[in-house]
Amino acid sequence: MKNKQKSIYHTVRIEHEMRALVYRNRKLLRVLKEGRGRLWDFKREHRVVLVDRRDVRLQAPELRQVAESGLLGDEIRVLDLKERERALIRIDGRLSDILGPGLHLLWTGPQRLEAEVLCTDGLLLRHPELDSILRLPGQGTHLESWEVPEGSKGVLYVNGKVESVLTAGRYAAWKGRESVRLFAVDCREKTLEISGQDIMTSDRVTLRLNVSVVYRVEDVALAVRSSVNAEEAIYREAQLAVRAEIGGRSLDELLAEKQKLGDVLMERLQVRAKSLGLEIRQAGLRDIILPGEMKEILNQVILAGKKAEANGIMRREETAAMRSQMNTAKLIHENPTLMRLRELEVIERIAENGKLNIVLGEKGLADRITHLI
Repeated sequence: MKNKQKSIYHTVRIEHEMRALVYRNRKLLRVLKEGRGRLWDFKREHRVVLVDRRDVRLQAPELRQVAESGLLGDEIRVLDLKERERALIRIDGRLSDILGPGLHLLWTGPQRLEAEVLCTDGLLLRHPELDSILRLPGQGTHLESWEVPEGSKGVLYVNGKVESVLTAGRYAAWKGRESVRLFAVDCREKTLEISGQDIMTSDRVTLRLNVSVVYRVEDVALAVRSSVNAEEAIYREAQLAVRAEIGGRSLDELLAEKQKLGDVLMERLQVRAKSLGLEIRQAGLRDIILPGEMKEILNQVILAGKKAEANGIMRREETAAMRSQMNTAKLIHENPTLMRLRELEVIERIAENGKLNIVLGEKGLADRITHLI
C-alpha cells in the first residue's frame, strides 16, 4: 500500500521478524529489515509492502521479481513447481501445507523449513504419511481420497475403464489429471433369501418354497464388468433354477430328495455365478409349505404308514416270542432234567418273596410239593 506523506521523506517502522519491500513504479528497489527506515520520496512514487517472516510463504506482488532480485538472500527458498509437481511443506518437522504448480517463495526462518517435491506422474499418491497429508487443510484442492473398508475390495476406474483392484485401505489420487473414481465392493459372504415362490410339481401340487443362497464376490473386476447388479442377476437365476428342478419332480420325489436338491441347485447356480464373478458357497430349500388340504392328507398318509409300521413290529415281536417258547419246550422235552431245574428255580423265587418253608425228603415228598405248588 502507499503511505501518503506531507514531507519529502518517508519513514517506515519495521517490527520484529518483518521485512519491508520498497517498490517504485512497480520495480523492487530495496528490502528494509526490522527497525526504522527513511526513504526519499519527493514525488511520492514509492510503495512499501510489509511481509511477515513467520508466515510459511512470502505474500507479495511480483514474486518472480523478488526471487530474481536476490535482495532477500538466503532468507527465502524459491520453489518453481512444474505442471506435474506438488510440494509438501514441513515446519519444524511437521506437515504444514501442500503446494500446487507455480512459483512459491518460502521463508527459511525463524522456523525450520523443509520442502518435499512430489511428481504426479503416478495416478495414486503412495506416501508413508498419506493419512497426515489427507488431514492438511488445503489437500482437497489437490487430492481426491477414498477409503476401502475391511472385507471389501476397491475397483479403480480411470476415464471410465477398470484400471486395477485394490485391497482394503486408504487411497488418494491427484486432481487435474484423468477422471478417477474408486468403487468399493463388499467381498464378504452374503445370504440371499428367495421367499414365497409358488411352484407346481409334476403331479400338479402347488407348493410354496423358501430358498436360501449363500454367495460371495470372488472376481471383483469381472463382477463390476458383467452386471449392473450381480445380486439381482443371481436372484433371477436361482428363481429359474428352482422352478426348473421342482417342476420336473413329483411331491414324493421332492420330499425324498430335499437334501439332494440343494446340491443340484448349487451346481446349477455355480455355472451362472462364475460368469458373474461370484462364488456360491451354499444353496438349498429352507422351507416347503404345503396347501392346507394337502398337508392334512399327507399327515393322514404318514399316520397310516406309521401305524402299519408299528403293527408290523408288534407281529415280528410276537413271532419271535413264540419261536423262543417253542425252542424252550423242545429242549425241555428232550431233557427232563431241565424241567426239574426250572421247577427248582420257581420254588426258589417263591421262597424268597414269601414266608414258605420247604423240606425235601424222599422222592415222593418232593413230587407232592411240586404238584401242590
